[in-house]
Amino acid sequence: MRFKEEREIFENYIRKKNLKWSEQRINILEIFLQSKKHLTADELYRRVKKKFPSIGYSTIYRTLKLLCECGICSEMRLDDGTIRFEHLYRDTHHDHLICLKCGRFVEVVDPEIERLQEKLAEKEGFILKKHILQMYGICRDCQDKDK
Repeated sequence: MRFKEEREIFENYIRKKNLKWSEQRINILEIFLQSKKHLTADELYRRVKKKFPSIGYSTIYRTLKLLCECGICSEMRLDDGTIRFEHLYRDTHHDHLICLKCGRFVEVVDPEIERLQEKLAEKEGFILKKHILQMYGICRDCQDKDK
C-alpha cells in the first residue's frame, strides 16, 4: 500500500474513537491521498463516486472531519468561503499563493517569511503555535491571458 503510515494513523484513530473501520473510509482515504490538489468535499465526492457509486456525500464529509482530527489533513477556509482540504502528514510547513481568477494554488516555502512571522509574534508577546499565510493575486498564466 502506498500510504501505509497514513492508513495506520487513521485506523488507530478510528479504533481509539470506537468507530467502525470500514472499506468506504479506506477508499476515501486512498483517493484523497492520491490527489496532489487541495480538494473541496464536493471534488473528493465526485472522485470517490466515480469508483464507488454507492458512496454518500455525508460519508465523505464525516471522513474528511476525521482525517483532520487525526492530523492527516487540514481544512483551509478561503476568502470566498470555499473550504479546501490538504494532505498534511510528513509535509513541511508551507504557505499558499492563490490565483483569484483560476483558483490555482502554489505552495511556497520561504525561511525569511517564517523568521519575520516569528519576530512579529515575539514582538507582540505571542508564543506562536501555528499559522496560515494565504496570499491572493493573479497567476502568470491568467496575466498572460489578459494581455
